[in-house]
Amino acid sequence: MSDYLTVSHLTKYLKLKFDRDPYLERVYLTGQVSNFRRRPNHQYFSLKDEHAVIKATMWAGAFRQLGFDLEEGMKINVIGRIQLYEPGGSYAIIIEKAEPDGIGALALQFEQLKKKLRAAGYFEDRHKQALPQFPQKIAVVTSPSGAVIQDIITTISRRFSGVEILLFPTKVQGDGAAQEIAANIAKANERKDVDLLIVGRGGGSIEDLWAFNEELVVEAIFESRLPIISSVGHETDTTLADLVADQRAATPTAAAELATPITKADLLAWLGERRQRLYQASLRQIRQGQERFDKARYSVMFRQPERLYDGIAQKLDYVISHLRQIMAKEFNQANQQEKLLSQRLLTLGLSEKVSRYEERLGVLQRLLLSNMTSAYDSKVSRLEKAQDTLLSLDTTRIVARGYAIVQKDQQIITSSKAVSQGDCLHLQMKDGKIEVEVKNAK
Repeated sequence: MSDYLTVSHLTKYLKLKFDRDPYLERVYLTGQVSNFRRRPNHQYFSLKDEHAVIKATMWAGAFRQLGFDLEEGMKINVIGRIQLYEPGGSYAIIIEKAEPDGIGALALQFEQLKKKLRAAGYFEDRHKQALPQFPQKIAVVTSPSGAVIQDIITTISRRFSGVEILLFPTKVQGDGAAQEIAANIAKANERKDVDLLIVGRGGGSIEDLWAFNEELVVEAIFESRLPIISSVGHETDTTLADLVADQRAATPTAAAELATPITKADLLAWLGERRQRLYQASLRQIRQGQERFDKARYSVMFRQPERLYDGIAQKLDYVISHLRQIMAKEFNQANQQEKLLSQRLLTLGLSEKVSRYEERLGVLQRLLLSNMTSAYDSKVSRLEKAQDTLLSLDTTRIVARGYAIVQKDQQIITSSKAVSQGDCLHLQMKDGKIEVEVKNAK
């Protein structure tokens, strides 16, 4: 019985073989991901090809540094070591590093994050802000030593010299660059005097530009209160910062031109044109007003104001004549009724009643005559007052009584305080005008 090994002894022996075999300490393996289900910490799945399957384990630390999302069916290249698991008697590869097969890890990570952000609506036009037409202060998040800031300063100074440029010195590649870019975007948004923000850097490899693909930077641009122009890399380079920004510029010079859409020379020319158009429009308004004033001043109604009450007087005469006709008709009818009633009463022998009715009729006749006379006198009085008022406004009647109308610069003078020595005055007399010069004004 001593020639037989226990399962535990055999498994320990095999584990020692696995652990000491130099070929299994560093294994480079290609396989397709199978049975993958993401777990909170360590990841357990399989790698397979057409003929075999091997279990795979990735500890939480290595998985956090992966840089892309594992997906079922993805073909990957891994580096790890082979380890035997004693209790189960099975072996697995412990993956230390992994990258997609046939495509760089960064390129895959870029596409995966781009897909995620697009689904979340980060790149939609409805979230993009319009750039200000006349920014007074422009903030720039970039390296202080690169050519980007110099190109921006040169272009903006040439196009619109009054615009102030505020630089936020920023690390734009390497460890910590994404955090610094996001932090400076937030600082620029805290400034109340900044109108526009330019974020960018010069060209480079995907690794050099990677900070502008970090989700932290994309979220900072998306949440920005300020409109943002992104100018990262060369024209052929595209970063996630470019896609989420309100405007994308191929070069720093193009970013500066987008930031100042109208040059100072163009603005001054436009203002000059508008000023000339406003001047011409004002002249037309003044001429039209003067023409209307002259037309009104020389109208018949101003020269012969009595025409204003001619129609009223005629209408009043017609009313009075009509009232007289009505009164005469009513008197005739009353007389006829009186005669008819007297005849009927006499015929009936009612002399007493006739007398009483005659007295009552006399009272009514006198009352009617009094009321009609009062109404007539009231209308006549109102007509005479209206005539007197209109006649008082007739300048020809005023000057006919020996008065004169004094004018200075076509304005009627009513006070001696409005006249100074040497002023030229015009006196409107009954039969003409006289021009005089003031010798003394007190």
